[in-house]
Amino acid sequence: KSRPFTFDIQTTIATMALRLSASRVFSRTTPSIRAMSSATDRVKTPENYEAVLDKFAEIRACAVLRTATSEACPKAMQAAIDGGFKIVEFTLTTPDCLSHLSDFRTKYDGDVMVGCGTIMNTEDAENAIDAGSEFIITPVMLPDVIEWCAERNIVCVPGCQTPTELINAYRHGAPLQKLFPGVAGGPMWVKAVSSALPMLSINPTSGVDLDNAGEYLSHGAASVGLVAPLFDPVAIANGDFDTIAQNAEKVMANVRAVGPYQRKK
Repeated sequence: KSRPFTFDIQTTIATMALRLSASRVFSRTTPSIRAMSSATDRVKTPENYEAVLDKFAEIRACAVLRTATSEACPKAMQAAIDGGFKIVEFTLTTPDCLSHLSDFRTKYDGDVMVGCGTIMNTEDAENAIDAGSEFIITPVMLPDVIEWCAERNIVCVPGCQTPTELINAYRHGAPLQKLFPGVAGGPMWVKAVSSALPMLSINPTSGVDLDNAGEYLSHGAASVGLVAPLFDPVAIANGDFDTIAQNAEKVMANVRAVGPYQRKK
C-alpha cells in the first residue's frame, strides 16, 4: 500500500525545517570563521618584525624607485644596490612592480631587504606581501592599512605631513613614520618634532638628497628615503645607470658616517 498523503506532507515539512535550521546556523558561523581566517593570514613572527626594524636602524636609508617603464625598473634598482643600498622599495606606480619586487626578493633574500610602496588599501598590502614584500609603505596615513599590518607583525611606514598625523600613525601601530611630502625647515623641523615627541621614529623621504641625508639623520631622523635625487630621471631616461650607482655610493657614504640608529623599544 502507498503511504498516506498526510504522512508525506509531514515528512517534507520536517525535512525543510531541518534544512532551514542548518542554513541559519551556517550563516551565523561562517562570518566568524572567515573573520578568524582573515585575521591570521599572512602573519609574520615577532622575530621577523624586530629583524625588519633592526635592519632599518642599522642601514638607515632606503632606495625608493618609481619608473615610467617596466624595463628601466630592474636596471635602476640594480644600480642602487650595486652602489651600496641594502633596503629598497618598489612602488606600485611602476609597471610590473610586484613582479620586479618578487624577482629581487628571490635574488637578494637575507642580504637586501625589499619592500613595497604606494600601498593604498589592505588589498594592495596583501598582494605586496604575497609577492615577497618585507615591509609596507603608504603615501598617506591610512589607519586601516596600519592596523592590518600591526595585527600581522608586518612593519608599516605610513606617509604623514604634520606632527598630529605622525603621532596618530604611531598610535595606530606604525613603528616608523614617513615624513611626506617634504616640510619647510627640513632637518631642523625633524629635530624640533622628534625632540617634542620622542616616541616617534621619523623617516623623511621627500626633500632628502645626496648631500643632506646625513644631516637629517644627525638631527633626529630614524632613517631616510631617497627618490629622485638618487634615481635621476634624466639618467634613467638615457640609460645611464652608472650615474645611479655613483649617486648611491655618495649618499650611502654620508649615511654611514652618522652611524646606526638607537631604536626606541
